[in-house]
Amino acid sequence: MGVLVAASRAMYLTGMRHDLEYKIQLINTARLNLMNEMNSMTANGADLDPESPEVKILEQRRQRLMLIDKKLEMEQQQYQTQLQMVQAEDQTVSRGLQQNIERAYRA
Repeated sequence: MGVLVAASRAMYLTGMRHDLEYKIQLINTARLNLMNEMNSMTANGADLDPESPEVKILEQRRQRLMLIDKKLEMEQQQYQTQLQMVQAEDQTVSRGLQQNIERAYRA
């Protein structure tokens, strides 16, 4: 019975790991898009007068995008921490599964 439980837990942890990795990948993509948008705004604002209202609006938008990036970064760190925990538990479950299999074949 221990082998079945350990194998089920390993499958569950694998699913969690894939889900977390996918979420991290989505956040990375979103952050890259934010950086591209900020770079584009900086390039567009370079031709304008620094005191113009358009530049001030661009700067405000860039600041908002930076805040969004910070929030995404924090969320990404949370997912990475969860991923590390899942990976550690997965290693423990894998070792236990291996031991259960060895015991079952020794008997």
